[in-house]
Amino acid sequence: MITPIPNIPGNMVGFIATDEVSKEDFEKVVMPAVDRIVEKTGELNYLLVIDTSLKNFTAGAWWQDALLGIKKIMKWRRAAIVSDSSGIITFTNFFNVVVPGEFKGFKPEALDQAIQWVSAE
Repeated sequence: MITPIPNIPGNMVGFIATDEVSKEDFEKVVMPAVDRIVEKTGELNYLLVIDTSLKNFTAGAWWQDALLGIKKIMKWRRAAIVSDSSGIITFTNFFNVVVPGEFKGFKPEALDQAIQWVSAE
């Protein structure tokens, strides 16, 4: 399940992934919020807290995540992924090389720092 993170700065979107994450989570929660923030600000500042195993992401969820990246490729400004997995953090940091925008991984104890980094002007 993906749920919005409340009380974050207005120039970003943020979500937390728990339990099983499905295609519908991206279609009904993530994409509408992403479309709204891009329409409002002209760019995408994005935060995803992964509080579940990657095994809990369905194939449809991975597909929708990939589509999000492709559809908004020129809108990405900053994206942070928060996870206790060093592999996910390393993978996120690698995106700086291949995708426009800045990408950075954070550990869960640095969530406030991740929010500040994503929303910084």
